[in-house]
Amino acid sequence: MKRTAFLIIGATAAFAAVASADTVAPGDVAYDDYGSVAASLTGVAGDAANGEKVMVTKSLGNCVACHQVSVLDYAAFHGEIGPSLDGAGDRWTEEELRGIVANAKMTFEGTLMPAMYKVSGFIRPGDFKGKSVPNPPSILTAQQVEDVVAFLMTIKE
Repeated sequence: MKRTAFLIIGATAAFAAVASADTVAPGDVAYDDYGSVAASLTGVAGDAANGEKVMVTKSLGNCVACHQVSVLDYAAFHGEIGPSLDGAGDRWTEEELRGIVANAKMTFEGTLMPAMYKVSGFIRPGDFKGKSVPNPPSILTAQQVEDVVAFLMTIKE
């Protein structure tokens, strides 16, 4: 039993190392002329259930703070700053959604939406006491971007 547990733990660690080795760094994301990102950022399929969690969790993406999403009607507040995401899976392709979630400014130049997978070209406040973070992390991880995209692809008209 113990040997099996060690094998499972070892295999899980090896898989995690391989998965992280294939992760595209925020500065290496390849956007096309329209802001789409053709290739997965992780090489791992997105988890729609986790993407839903990211969209409604304040400490993660908190997408509903700006976007109205009818299928997430249990969320306490839906914003009106961004467009409604109802029908997102019909309006945009997976590649377009990946680009929009990673860095919407590549598709919509004047958008207020923050880049969810970007770590340079701005200064993000760190402790909200006037001190900036010199090397801020991205808001979402590469896998969280893939998860949000997987969830958005399920939202059809």
